[in-house]
Amino acid sequence: LKERRFAPFFWTQFFGAFNDNVFKTALLTVLTYDALTWTAMEVGLLNNLIPGLFILPFVLFSATSGQLADKFEKGKVARYVKLLEIAIMAIAAYGWMSKNIWILVAAVAGMGIHSTLFGPVKYAYLPQHLRSDELVGGNGVIEMGTFVGILLGEILGAMLVVHKPWGVELVAGGCILIAVLGWLFSLRIPISPAPAPDLKINWNPATETVRNISFSRKNRPVFLSLLANSWFWFYGAILLAQFPLYAKDYLHGDHSVFVLLLTIFSFGIGAGSLLCERLSGHKVEIGLVPFGAIGLSIFGFDLYLSSLMYTNTAAVTAMSFLDQVGSYKILFDIFMIGIFGGLYIVPLFALIQTRCDPKHLSRTIAGMNIMNALFMVVAALA
Repeated sequence: LKERRFAPFFWTQFFGAFNDNVFKTALLTVLTYDALTWTAMEVGLLNNLIPGLFILPFVLFSATSGQLADKFEKGKVARYVKLLEIAIMAIAAYGWMSKNIWILVAAVAGMGIHSTLFGPVKYAYLPQHLRSDELVGGNGVIEMGTFVGILLGEILGAMLVVHKPWGVELVAGGCILIAVLGWLFSLRIPISPAPAPDLKINWNPATETVRNISFSRKNRPVFLSLLANSWFWFYGAILLAQFPLYAKDYLHGDHSVFVLLLTIFSFGIGAGSLLCERLSGHKVEIGLVPFGAIGLSIFGFDLYLSSLMYTNTAAVTAMSFLDQVGSYKILFDIFMIGIFGGLYIVPLFALIQTRCDPKHLSRTIAGMNIMNALFMVVAALA
């Protein structure tokens, strides 16, 4: 985190994840608690529409973004993506100030495009600047940073928007400020030469996606890693989608209990991601993946058993929840799901980065992002 080959890139991606979640959470919070002053539409519909709109660009534009990341220098791509983020947040600020829900919904789709364009750069950058014995550690720190950014963004977004009387202004200005910070860090990203500068871009996302996944299928370890990665996002999307309802209906908690569950889970993911380097002995150790999957299964089931032991029916805050019988067991299970999630996901990224053809890495990551998005849509339906 002190070195120029890693630090500017780390903070660029951290502030991107952070900003996405400040903005999304602030919008969802406003729609949940103050919907009538913003829209006459059904709130439940909007609450499902917003995450869907954020994921949709991954399906539509990942194939193109993978080609751009293979064809152009990655630092330059990152800087243009960050300028796009500033523009989206400026438009969103107008939406916040004018209480125009449709401008804000369009900005959610815009942030989805921003994340889609940055995704292939994010994982294809590391093998160009880290040695093979540093890849697991580098991926671990990036994953930890992403989840901490998501967590802090969700907490800050929920806190800022309910602040009276300046909530909306704080979110509008804060999101622009975070985007500018990300852009300033991107200026320091060192040059990362394009692996395929002569690539002819295929602008048809459907045919490019099929070609991408067909190419990946020829490399069996890489393709199985892509599928395993998508399974993780399927599992994670189902789990995280239940957290608000679980905190409210089963634990009888207020919003602070939901934030507590999210915090414990995110710290678990972060700790598991960083543990990977220690447990793998600085090499790509794929044996951690089945170990992680077993842990996810065992502690997922144990969370169910712990929930049966929780008998409280009175409304609780985060502090009074901790006084209830069985609360620490529930938090322990959620923390361990996070730890084993980190152990599962980090070696998969490192394996894809080391086993994939370097000239095709960004496009492979883009193909994986499309599969992740489709798995998450299925998870939402399930």
